[in-house]
This record gives sequence, structure tokens and C-alpha cells, in this order.
Amino acid sequence: MTGSILVVLAAGMGSRYGGLKQMDSIGPHGEVLLDFSVFDALRAGFEKVIFIIRHDFEADFEKVILSRMKGIKYDIAYQELSSLIPPDLAAESKRDGRTKPWGTVHALLCAESKIDAPFAIINADDFYGREAFEVMGDYLKTCEITEGSIVPYMLEKTLSPKGTVTRGVCEVSNGYLTAVDELMAIAKTDGVIYNTGENGLKRALASDTPVSMNFWGFPAAIFPALKRYFEEFLREAGKELKSECYLPRAADWLIKNDFLRFRVLKADSEWFGITYKEDREMAVNHIKGLTEKGVYPSPLWG
Repeated sequence: MTGSILVVLAAGMGSRYGGLKQMDSIGPHGEVLLDFSVFDALRAGFEKVIFIIRHDFEADFEKVILSRMKGIKYDIAYQELSSLIPPDLAAESKRDGRTKPWGTVHALLCAESKIDAPFAIINADDFYGREAFEVMGDYLKTCEITEGSIVPYMLEKTLSPKGTVTRGVCEVSNGYLTAVDELMAIAKTDGVIYNTGENGLKRALASDTPVSMNFWGFPAAIFPALKRYFEEFLREAGKELKSECYLPRAADWLIKNDFLRFRVLKADSEWFGITYKEDREMAVNHIKGLTEKGVYPSPLWG
């Protein structure tokens, strides 16, 4: 068995942000948020990074990001509209105007051939914190790992003042995840956090509700079950123009069908990310503060 792997979801366009937010400079020497995640993962014991990207920005990805990360062991997987999709469905979806692939489960399946060890998966445009990578890294080093894992964050601290966010609301019992409810329109109004459903009904949420920020750990043997879930998704929703297959919903399905248990890992880390352009200044200030405290060297990669 090789050392644990970090898988990075970097193929998505930031539609609300207005561009490729994965490549927006945040650090004092041009670093992007992804730089800090990879740096934290390597010092937590991860041995390899797999970046999931699209062919159309491979050259920019290598120039802007990979050129700084000297000496890391990495591989690249590609998620395209037609990747792993039945040809007739891919052709029909393209004719109907679909431009984006089928979400984060689809992306992970695109990297299957490159994964031969327990792995963690993260978003490229989120900051998870050093402690989060340490607890995930320690867990994935467990011999004969057969369970999944998640590092959840407190809902209140993952909101954006500029608009709604999507979060996987977690139910936890005795240190294990028991359910995940992916809510698509969460915002704070007049001091209360609500999710607004498609029917317009509002559901109040407690500020300390644990939520998924797509920091998951999996055994390498999880792919047959994930493929089964994705096939079911394509049959039920594959022809919907904007349907996406999300990891939190997949985790909920894995739990309910007894395919995998998820241990909840606790870390004293602060999450932040960039959903809207207005979030960028906050992220810059956070990174500046952590650099000034000595949490990160400057420049990050020497």
C-alpha cells in the first residue's frame, strides 16, 4: 500500500464568482488558496496529489499553479462533459445545451484509475486549515482502513454575506455521520440562518450545525459503490440540463445503503472560501494574518 493521496476538485467554473476562482491570487506572493491546501497536506503526511481539471485550462493550471509547487508528487485527471457518460446521453445533453459535467461524484470517478490508496478529497477554492489536514492525514494512515471520514465545519462560519451558499447539513451520532442533507440556498437574514427550498418554504438552521465542505476521506475500495450511485443518478436525473451528482448526497446514500460508515473527525480549523467576488478581500486578509503569525512561510514554496 502506498501513502495517502489528496484529490483536488478543480474542474469547475466559478459561475457566481465570474471566472476561474481556483487561479485567483490570494497570498502575498501570488499564491492561490489551493497552494495552502497542498502545502498543509504535504506536511500532514500525504504523499501524492491528484488534480482533477479540464483540458481547456491545463496550460494555465500548469503555469499559474504547478510551476510553484516544486518537487511534489502529483498526477492529473480530466473531467469533461462526455467523460464516463454513455455516448447517447452525452450527445443528447450537448445538443440540449449542457455545458458543465455532472458534478463532484462524476469528477471523482474520473480519477479512479490514478487512486490506489486511502484518499481525501477537497475543493480547490476552499481553505480548510492545517489542523484539518493533520487529523485527516492521521486517520488515513490507519492500517486496513475500511471506513470513510469527514471533517465538518460549523455552519455559521461558512456563510457568505454576499449571497446564498450550498452546504451538506450533517447529522452526527456517537462520532459517526448518520445523514447528510444537501441544502442549496442557505443565507442569514435578520440574525437567523435559513435555507429556502424550491417551494419557497424556509427552514431555520442552528448556527452550530455541522456541515460538509467537501473534505471527505475514503478507502480506495469505494469506487464500485460510487459507480452504482452515479449510474442511478444518470438514470433518474441525467437528462436534466443542470443536474449535478454531489458528494454529500452520495455519502448519504452510502450510509443509508450500508456501503460505508463515515467517522466524524474534529479539527480546530477555520474554513473560508470564495463563492462571490466580494469574498476575495476576506480571504486575502485571512491568509495575510496567518502568514504574519508564522503559520505559513512567505513565499510559501521558498
